[in-house]
This record gives sequence, structure tokens and C-alpha cells, in this order.
Amino acid sequence: MVLARRLGALAVTAAAALTLTGVPAQATQAPIDLRLIAFNDFHGNLEPPAGSAGRVTLSDGTTVMAGGAAYMATHVQQLRTKNTLVFSAGDNVGASPLASALFHDEPTIDFMNDIGVNASAIGNHELDKGYQELLRKQFGGCAKDTGCQFDQPFKGAKFPYLAANMTFDNGLPAALPFTVDFSGGVPVGVIGVPLKDLPSVTSADAIKGLKFGDEVQAINRSADLLDRLGVKTIAVLLHQGDNTEGGGPDDCRTSPGPALAIAKAASPKVDVIFSGHSHQQYNCSVPDPAGNPRPLIQGASFGRLLSVVDLKIDPRTKDAIRSKTVAHNEIVTRDVTPDPTVQALVSRAVTQAAPIANKAVGTITSDIVAAQQPSGESALGDVIGDAQLASTQSAGAQVALMNPGGIRADLNFKSSTAGVPDGTVTYANAFTIQPFSNILQTVTFTGAQLKAVLEQQWQPQPNGTVATKMLQISSSLHYTWSASAPVGSRITSITVAGQPVTPDGSYKVTANNFLIGGGDGFTVLTQGTGLVGGAIDLDAFTAYLTAHPNLAPPAADRITRTP
Repeated sequence: MVLARRLGALAVTAAAALTLTGVPAQATQAPIDLRLIAFNDFHGNLEPPAGSAGRVTLSDGTTVMAGGAAYMATHVQQLRTKNTLVFSAGDNVGASPLASALFHDEPTIDFMNDIGVNASAIGNHELDKGYQELLRKQFGGCAKDTGCQFDQPFKGAKFPYLAANMTFDNGLPAALPFTVDFSGGVPVGVIGVPLKDLPSVTSADAIKGLKFGDEVQAINRSADLLDRLGVKTIAVLLHQGDNTEGGGPDDCRTSPGPALAIAKAASPKVDVIFSGHSHQQYNCSVPDPAGNPRPLIQGASFGRLLSVVDLKIDPRTKDAIRSKTVAHNEIVTRDVTPDPTVQALVSRAVTQAAPIANKAVGTITSDIVAAQQPSGESALGDVIGDAQLASTQSAGAQVALMNPGGIRADLNFKSSTAGVPDGTVTYANAFTIQPFSNILQTVTFTGAQLKAVLEQQWQPQPNGTVATKMLQISSSLHYTWSASAPVGSRITSITVAGQPVTPDGSYKVTANNFLIGGGDGFTVLTQGTGLVGGAIDLDAFTAYLTAHPNLAPPAADRITRTP
């Protein structure tokens, strides 16, 4: 198999490199300085992200504008020391703005090659377009559907993608579990781990034939093997993260979640854990199972922060001296000179995408944001729900539901594009908000099933917490929920088109194919009958914007929260 040969070649390269561990001991016994730099959830944000997506909140509540590939490249170069390695904790691509997504995210891979990324974990969005497209990102070649439109030809990533817990259905590895880099004469093992629950956040068709195992078991298995090979300094790129209760880039105000649990349980052989997926900023010191501290750190998203961990390596053992580890999140400020090579790359992508990107599809009167109110309702979620209902009413749809994780940005009134008036919504703006090209599907549920779907917005977790995932809804649906009621019994007073929902009534509901397939834990949505396919969600969104010029934020009156 081609894949087996390619993975085998990478493994042989790593094994051959390990023979260098026999180099003569250094003349001095002073510790070796080693800097590790990581980012996470870049999502193809080559241009400086706008609005709230481009802000970093500091500990005192003030904000700083941050991000942009050319600025990020300059910061990486300024942070580089004599011995430095650069990593990504995954989701480099997917859910990307048009300047990257229009070209199958090839410009983002080129950017990562330019800044010298040494390795990346596979995130869930690396698999948005399926396993074969991930292989193309790794090894190069032209896309089957459109050919080569940006690079001629696309050469692929110069760094390996890693997933220690990703296998085929037959149990064989589907990616390299780890790689070994050398810096300052020190072999550094790097383990990549996507979240084991990846199937719940990715389309089932995209990951058909793949399985995802327990993160801790995969980390420990790889760490043991690296240790036997003589690699004592080990970093983990974990595409799983926790949420926070506010705080600045270097605060540790995380809510107990899966990343913290993994950090506490993973092998003591691991010296640092870079996390991702949750798009949060935190810098924590977590004791390993042996009681020794190590960093658990995440750098927000979209290239706004760089997570920097400075290690002191014992030249005799080649292992990190844990007590001397220092970690911080560096803000990618925009007050530095943009890297000219990366700026040229970004400008080329933006220029080539401009004829499509700058096309006006609608107008708005003020910001329409994705942030949820205490009830769980958001203005932008309302608009998208209404757009999806309008698109599928010909199929008899009465209600539309939208997963909040699929809303990737705000609709900002102030234009960030030269020559585009404020209040204008461009195709690029709409694409940035809904970049997945999910297909709308309409299915029939009973009233009892519709209530069960809404009850699944609160999902008990193994650690005893409850994850809240508030669906965004069309104006035809109204309901009340109680914050103090038991999980599974919180929903009351459901109406559709002003009429009370009855348990045995029949209701046609629209959602995207990700949700209808049970995504985000909404398993009841798989029970719908009479499926009718519809438009791509982005097309429905742009059509609605065009049909409703000077759109204002809708009134937040669809979901009522009670104590």
C-alpha cells in the first residue's frame, strides 16, 4: 500500500535519526536550553481575523487585536532561539476563511512550511473532507475535483501529521503516532493525539473506516516506546481542550474538563502538553501521576497566541529538568513588521480569491453576533435558523435547527475589506460564518422526539459535569427551559407556528447533515423519517441575506429561560 510505504519511510527516518543519540557527551554540564513553540486551531486564518475573532482578552479585561499569518511568522522568528521546535496541536485547516478554503487550504499548508513547523497533531477538522484529502495535505498532489488552482503542483506538508490513537477498522495505524526531532543534540519525542470523541464532531462519511482510541492509553503507549528508544524529552500535541471562566493568556481558570483529566493521567515520561480544540487561552501547571509539575497550555485560536515552553535539558540524561520549565502564551500583536515571504503568500491567496470573496450578498444595519444570551439564543443563530427554514419550506419544513459550533464568526457591520462599504455582507463574510458546505436535510419527527432532541442540549459527561450545546432555532419554534430542573426534564411549553406541540403530532424539521447524522451528541436526530435533501447551508444563508436587505438583529424571544 502507498500509505504503508510512506508511513514506513517516515518511521525509518525517525529511527535512523535516533542513532545520533550516541554523539559524545557535551563538554559542559550546564543544562541545554530548548524552546518549544506551538499554536492550535489556526483554521486557515491567513488574514488578520476581524471583530471578536481577532481580539485577545487580558487579565484585566482589556483587549488587544492579534493574529494574522504574516505577523505570526514574524513573532515565531523573534521567538526562535538557538534550539527551537515549532508545533501545531491541530485544526490547521477546515472551517477556514475563503482565501484559504477556496484553494483547499493549500495556502495554509504553505504558510506552515514557511514558518518551519516540525510536526502537527491531526485535529477533527483535518478530516472534514475525509482521509484521502488528509493524505493529499500530507504528501501533495492536485485535488481530484478542481485540479491544482493555487500551487502547481501542490507539494504537501513538510512536517508529519500525527495521531497515536487513530486506526483503521482493522486496528492498523492510520497515521504516525509520533516523530522525533533533534535540537541542540537533544532528541525530542512528539506525540500527536486527536480527541477520542472525534466521531461526535465530524461527519460520519468523512471518517468512515477510521477509529479513535483513548487518548491516555495512546500517549502512554507512545511514551513508553520513545523511552525505550532513548528519547527522554517528550511533548504531546493534544487536540482536546477545556473551557475557561475568563482570565488572560497566562491565567489558569479552566473548568474541569477532558484536557485536565488527560494531563493528570498521562505518563510521567511526558514533559509538556500543548492542547487545542476548545479555542481557549490558559497556562496551567498540572502534576503528573508521579507528582511532578508540567505545563498544560493552549493558545486560543486563529493564530492570536503562540504557546511557548522553555525547557532546561540535563545534558547527561537528555531529559527535561521539570522544576526549571517556564511556559507562557505570547500574543501575536500587529505592531511588528509582517514577514515579507508570508505576506506575499497571503496577498496572492487574497488576490486570487477576491473576485468571489468580495461579491456583495446582503446588507445589515448593525453587528449580528454569534454570542449566546443567557437563554442560549443568539442573534446570528436566529438568522441562520430562519435562512434554513426558508430554504426548505418547499419540502414542508416547519422548524429548523442549527448546531452552534457550525457558526464560526460574527456578521460585523464595519467592513474589513478595502473598497467594501460598512454594512455590506460579502460572500467571504458569509463563507467565514458557514464554511462547511453541509447539506440541509428535512426529516419528520413526532412531538415527543422533538422534545427529546431539545432535551439533548444538556449532555452528562463522564466526569460528572454537564455539557451544554444550545441549538439555534427558526422563528417558528418557541419553548421554555428551566435551569434548575433535572437533565432530561428541562423543556416545557414547546410551540410550532404558535401551536402547542403534541407528543404524537408529526413535525418536519430541517437541520444540516452533520446534525441529522447524530453529530454533537444529538442522537435522537438520527431517528427522523422521510429524509428529503436540500441546498448547501451556505447557499441558503446567502440567499436569505440577499432576500432581506438591511437586515437587523432579530429579537431574542424564541427561547425562554426560567430558574
